[in-house]
Amino acid sequence: MVEHTVKSFENEIAQLRGLIAEMGGLAEVAIRDAIAALINRDEDLARVVVANDARIDALEAEVDRLAVRVIALRAPMADDLREVIAALKISGVVERIGDYAKNIAKRVTLFERSGRIEPLTLIPAMAEIVQGMVRDVLNAYGARDAQLAVEVIRRDDKVDNFYDSIFRNLVSHMMEKPATISDAAQLLFVARNLERMGDHSTNVAEMVYFAATGEYCTERDKSDTTEGDDQ
Repeated sequence: MVEHTVKSFENEIAQLRGLIAEMGGLAEVAIRDAIAALINRDEDLARVVVANDARIDALEAEVDRLAVRVIALRAPMADDLREVIAALKISGVVERIGDYAKNIAKRVTLFERSGRIEPLTLIPAMAEIVQGMVRDVLNAYGARDAQLAVEVIRRDDKVDNFYDSIFRNLVSHMMEKPATISDAAQLLFVARNLERMGDHSTNVAEMVYFAATGEYCTERDKSDTTEGDDQ
């Protein structure tokens, strides 16, 4: 009976990990497609990104139900409890990353049909780093790899640097070419959403580190108190 209970618990944990892995994969694809839709002004692809976000939301709800069920029926303790709580929190963060990708996709139809803005060339490079952070932090979660989680946290500085560079470029661009202010404002919104994705990936990495080690990670710069969410 005890062996059966342990086996059932292990299966439920594996199911939680599988659901979060699927969420992470969908979020990564959403980021990639949202940026591709932006660069190519592909409104059809943008609509696909928006529509697919419902699947990420549904997976989060499934993780919530399963995690609550595990806590109620298994009463996990110590390492096991950290595993379940981490899954519960991480699913919410990944869902938020999906929302940011959806927000970017929604902006595609708001751009003017005129020529491209030069700072747009920085966006794909920034998005590539963020995609890598999302992918690696979910790999770290699946493998309980604390070191990989730390590496993800360290990468967030690169995302912040990109955001600062894009911000300066866009402000200069708007001053030199006032006619592009509308598009530049949309790009600033996109860059801000990517920066928030990086922050959320870092949050997940900290949860992974705690779940794997039972200790809080001190790698992150605690002076970063940015908490606001952009819509």
